[in-house]
Amino acid sequence: MRGNVIDLAVAVVIGVAFGSVVTALVKDLVTPLIAALGAQPDFAGMYFTVRNSRFRYGDFLDALISFIVIAAVVFFFVVMPVNRLVALAQRRRPQPGPTTRECTECLSQIPLAARRCSFCTSPQIPQETSASGE
Repeated sequence: MRGNVIDLAVAVVIGVAFGSVVTALVKDLVTPLIAALGAQPDFAGMYFTVRNSRFRYGDFLDALISFIVIAAVVFFFVVMPVNRLVALAQRRRPQPGPTTRECTECLSQIPLAARRCSFCTSPQIPQETSASGE
């Protein structure tokens, strides 16, 4: 139980550190790139007025752009490489043999060593495993 708590604490600390790295990447590299492509690097001052009420939507646009960029960075630099590594590890791992077979009467899946089908209760002949050596 304590090992899981320690693992979770380490994951939270690493997650916070990674979050600050990604935030710095977006703030210092990606946002200036967007500013170079567009005319305005900061949308915080944007607003519209309806009956003397100001609706400031610029902060929302900044937060939305930051979220989209952070999500893209996390997806392309974390999720995709991890998925490729997992797929590579799965390819190298030998596939386990079957653990079930079909019932001869009702075609439901039953364990290999079953003597009767749990669905239709018909008698079954257990299949011999090749590990017996005979």
